[in-house]
Amino acid sequence: MIAAGIGCRAGASASEVMAAIEAALKAHKLELAAVSVLATVRRKQFENGIIIAGGTLNLPVILVDAEGIDDVSGRVLSHSGKSMAVAGTPSVSEAAALAAAGKGSRLLGPRIAVGPATCALAIGGEGA
Repeated sequence: MIAAGIGCRAGASASEVMAAIEAALKAHKLELAAVSVLATVRRKQFENGIIIAGGTLNLPVILVDAEGIDDVSGRVLSHSGKSMAVAGTPSVSEAAALAAAGKGSRLLGPRIAVGPATCALAIGGEGA
């Protein structure tokens, strides 16, 4: 199970979100078919760019609650002061990917930023 965690500035378009996903996949030499879900923090539930990207890619969008983010934030690789202040985690995309991929998950690498969107990929641990 591979989760693609998404972070973005408010109003990022679906094409900008998809560009970040494509860049992360390319960086890790993976195909879109390897991705099981998109994930982001619950506070981004109304970000049309993420919602539309999930629909376009035919992937469910998992909304991770604050507790789930808190549980994994110590394992992120990237650290943004702005992300910490706004979302309570040093990396929305990395924390969301880790939380959605489940117990024992690990990041494939740091988030990839393309314009206003970031994507991080995490692989599931136990039972994956």
